[in-house]
Amino acid sequence: MKAPPRWRKSTHSGGDEGNCVEIADLNDHIAIRDSKEPAAGHLALTRQNFAALLTHLTSKP
Repeated sequence: MKAPPRWRKSTHSGGDEGNCVEIADLNDHIAIRDSKEPAAGHLALTRQNFAALLTHLTSKP
């Protein structure tokens, strides 16, 4: 049986402000979900696309 993903809160999510993003390692993909709505599903990106997303987000002022 396949183990469920181990979700962790992003280090950039604000403490108890409610704006939390969680990520999970899915081997060749990285999953992203809203911690307030975990049952709503997740977005799975390849590691390359996840890295590109992070680069894009951190390049914005």
